[in-house]
Amino acid sequence: MNYMYAAAKVASAVADMAVPNVTEKAFDEYHLYTLEHSTTLRDRETKQVEFIHASGVATKQLYIYDGAKIDPNRYNGWNWENIRNDHSYGTESNPKIWVMREFVNSEANHLGMPLPNGRVRFYRHNDDGQVEFTGENMIDHTPKDETIRIYTGNAFDVTGERRRTNYTVETSRTTATETFEIRVRNHKKEAVEVRVVEHLYRGKNWEITTKSDEYKKKDSQTVEFPVTIPPDGEKVITYTARYTW
Repeated sequence: MNYMYAAAKVASAVADMAVPNVTEKAFDEYHLYTLEHSTTLRDRETKQVEFIHASGVATKQLYIYDGAKIDPNRYNGWNWENIRNDHSYGTESNPKIWVMREFVNSEANHLGMPLPNGRVRFYRHNDDGQVEFTGENMIDHTPKDETIRIYTGNAFDVTGERRRTNYTVETSRTTATETFEIRVRNHKKEAVEVRVVEHLYRGKNWEITTKSDEYKKKDSQTVEFPVTIPPDGEKVITYTARYTW
């Protein structure tokens, strides 16, 4: 398997572009890759070979809080009616906030070639000038000039808490309202922006009737509240969703 290695920096500082150690060419609906140097494999040996080494790649660090802890095995095969009738559905809270790295696979960003499925590792310089490993994960086959977003772990100093404060099904059994309170705490010395993701999972027809903060609709069942939490501070987001069926 081919692997990709990236030396990443949060700032978009200009750095010398590394000399490519792999060549690529398109073939039908595929891409062929040739490594610059040969390697030797002993009998029954598995070897990991560096695929690309890129310096000065500008990345954006994102904090994502998706607080609903839903066990897919427990609810496998459930339909809308099952979910509406189970008042406890979606009430368990996940405290972890994901750390994501986002970057553009472009020549301007010291990349700009089709990338095969493989593992990406991120490194950056600390305050002492030493190179430190900051995370890794797999990527899928990715064309050039596309944006790549990678989960690299959970935040240590930023945590979340999600709590439902109300759930009511009207006597007509055609309308339900549900209210949530989400708390995000930042124990860092600097402010952080967190994207709080909420899933409207009790029905296709919904509207948010009250909210403490503005949100962005990401798809037909998902909204996102972008909020900023001050140093050693807390942000509370509340909203009420009304479902009809």
